[in-house]
Amino acid sequence: MLIEALELDVPAALAWRLLIDTDEWPRWGPSVRAVDVPQRLIGPGLRGRVQTPVGLWLAFEITAWQTERTWSWRVAGLPATGHEVLPLDAGRCQVRFLIPSWAPLYRPVCRRALQRIAARAQVVSRG
Repeated sequence: MLIEALELDVPAALAWRLLIDTDEWPRWGPSVRAVDVPQRLIGPGLRGRVQTPVGLWLAFEITAWQTERTWSWRVAGLPATGHEVLPLDAGRCQVRFLIPSWAPLYRPVCRRALQRIAARAQVVSRG
């Protein structure tokens, strides 16, 4: 398992919300153009589809879940990234992507996603 992580100057609850809100995914996810799901906020066992930047739709399923802490998924039937939020104090947290060892070339995509999450978190925290 490979890890990309970034500390954010926002509460963990805000970072978690950005990670589970499918309306936010295209804003911070370089590999997500659109999302098709039965509900906006993901949860355990949720199934849906994500559209890649080239227009291809891929099925996904949330396969692991710990509320306000971590979630993982399978995309196109393959184990994909895990997503974690670690509270550091009341106003800071660390967001981590757990990248399968078979996907080392996905690290720069995750690094960019973390940067976008940090920027989006600042916008959302200001209201």
